[in-house]
Amino acid sequence: MEIQISFQKPIPQLEERKIKRKMEKVLKDLDCDDRELSILFTDDREMSELNSRYRAKEGTTNVLAFAMDESGAAEDGGLTLRSAMLGDVVISLDRAQQESMEFGETLQQRVETLLVHGVLHLVGYDHEKNEEEALLMEGMEKRLLALIGFKNEE
Repeated sequence: MEIQISFQKPIPQLEERKIKRKMEKVLKDLDCDDRELSILFTDDREMSELNSRYRAKEGTTNVLAFAMDESGAAEDGGLTLRSAMLGDVVISLDRAQQESMEFGETLQQRVETLLVHGVLHLVGYDHEKNEEEALLMEGMEKRLLALIGFKNEE
């Protein structure tokens, strides 16, 4: 398993080793420990450009996920091709810092929450599909956050 982390600019509050260790646990739990994950920390300006280009949505967002698996159409006998690369998760640090203050979390905690959310999108969860899928994804997020030691005060 390889996890690549890139920062648009260094952020001393984030511990790269801790992020890697926790994402390794998440990937192993999701049976993706043979896959590679790329994480990019960027700013609102670049995130807005990515959101516009790849999702046709204006404005920034906190996290984007780009899966590498390709699926063919089932009616055409399509196959799912499993790439060694699981995908890319992109996080806006501007947005993560703002949300960490809103939610009373450290930046590290907010980033870990967004990474778990992004990884779940990479393996096929989609909270925008319907309410049932949203509840399923929320349950998985809570379980995985507990696995990596996140304390939820709800």
